[in-house]
Amino acid sequence: MAKVAFLGLGVMGYPMAGHLKAKGHEVTVYNRSPAKAQAWVAQHGGASAPTPADAAKGQEIVFCCVGNDDDLRSVTTGEGGAFAAMGKGTVFVDHTTASANVARELDAAASAAGFGFIDAPVSGGQAGAENGVLTVMCGGDQATYARVEPVIASFARMCKLMGPAGAGQLTKMVNQICIAGLVQGLSEGVHFAKRAGLDVEAMLEVISKGAAGSWQMENRGKTMNAGKFDFGFAVDWMRKDLGIVLDEARRNEATLPVTALVDQFYADVQKLGGGRWDTSSLLKRLEK
Repeated sequence: MAKVAFLGLGVMGYPMAGHLKAKGHEVTVYNRSPAKAQAWVAQHGGASAPTPADAAKGQEIVFCCVGNDDDLRSVTTGEGGAFAAMGKGTVFVDHTTASANVARELDAAASAAGFGFIDAPVSGGQAGAENGVLTVMCGGDQATYARVEPVIASFARMCKLMGPAGAGQLTKMVNQICIAGLVQGLSEGVHFAKRAGLDVEAMLEVISKGAAGSWQMENRGKTMNAGKFDFGFAVDWMRKDLGIVLDEARRNEATLPVTALVDQFYADVQKLGGGRWDTSSLLKRLEK
């Protein structure tokens, strides 16, 4: 069992840290709003700390899951950040969906200070975090990854090293590219079925067993048909992720016409007041 810290107790980090504690690891948590950290300790045990540095001090592994590049820099290299308190030979594992550039930047800072860094964004959403079945895409060196993989398994069903620092974030970008196109296609399919007078649930049951089947169809098709969008991965978060994707595409000259288009469709959903709706709410744009 490891001594670990977890920085960031949002809808993903809160249950992820809980799985670490349930698996027997010694866990200290930090959250920007202390009340959330205190609630986590009341529910799971362990300890809380007032700053990222205090949480990181004396730990073998420091996990992190915050909002964006700026949040990540704040809890790592900012005032009271974790990096200043991390010992030689420890490892920082970042589960934030962030840019590949910030992953490389923090990897270099960690290396210079004598500890390891793994960028490890996740897929599976809030339900995956709560059920401990996330998919984790990692970037970093093999030896460092091998040390943390068994601990990451506390909340993951799939974890793989994809390459050097930044490769985890690049893989997560591919994940979001694929999801964006799938959800738009599914939205158009459900919209078309409704306009054509089909039994939408029967239609989904049939085609989900064929070549059109996907996780999105199995898990979001029925809720889309029912007009339920007040759950899951928020449109605001998806737009943040797609912004990272499109920035990277401008750098590497990838051509992403569908991704750019769906990003604008999500902007339309935001204008409808759906910034916190689930990403499957692309259907609402077609039915407005």
